[in-house]
Amino acid sequence: MTIILTNDDGIEAPGIQALVKAVNGKSAIIAAPRDHQSGCGHQVTTTRPISLQRRSETEYAIAGTPADCIRIAISQISKDIKYVISGINAGGNLGVDAYISGTVAAVREAAMHGIPGIAISHYRKAKQNFNWDLAAELTSEVLADLLERTLEPGSFWNVNLPHLQPGEPHPEMVFCQPCTRPLPINYRIDGDNFYYVGEYGKRDRTSGSDVDVCFSGNIAVTQLKV
Repeated sequence: MTIILTNDDGIEAPGIQALVKAVNGKSAIIAAPRDHQSGCGHQVTTTRPISLQRRSETEYAIAGTPADCIRIAISQISKDIKYVISGINAGGNLGVDAYISGTVAAVREAAMHGIPGIAISHYRKAKQNFNWDLAAELTSEVLADLLERTLEPGSFWNVNLPHLQPGEPHPEMVFCQPCTRPLPINYRIDGDNFYYVGEYGKRDRTSGSDVDVCFSGNIAVTQLKV
């Protein structure tokens, strides 16, 4: 089974290296953005060339968005892709984030072509450092479960890892519904310039939703559809 690994933080990001570790030897090809593409949503490139750098037999840096990476991967790199895994994103992609996230867009693009996928993100508390080794360990546990499950056509998984503090209990996987509350919106104004300063951790959290599950220290798993 050939798996495509991608992300929206760029091919050099530590999150995708943690994802490679979590995949643990499965037949995987990295087809990821050459540059940082966080927050690009499902944008695709149609008005300029998209350069591709083949770094090895299994690694491609693509000068496009995550959705571009999947389009190129399934049409030009391999004809035998059975799964797409995107991440591990440095920051949560909970609830309505799915409309903004390039991480999620990659697996949505795959689902459009009948290929199942998993988007994996890591919620971050107050700009604290990530423990990527722990993230790889948790992701490995998630993949062991989700890769064995059957997805309906046009569906995909959106997974959010919690930001655990030392001594906190091992998280559980919780299947839940995405929160539909909006993200916090606030701006710092400097002349004619507006700087976004919404605080992610202060967003509304519907009880039992993915936001609530993840903020409570567990792994939130939602099934989304195209």
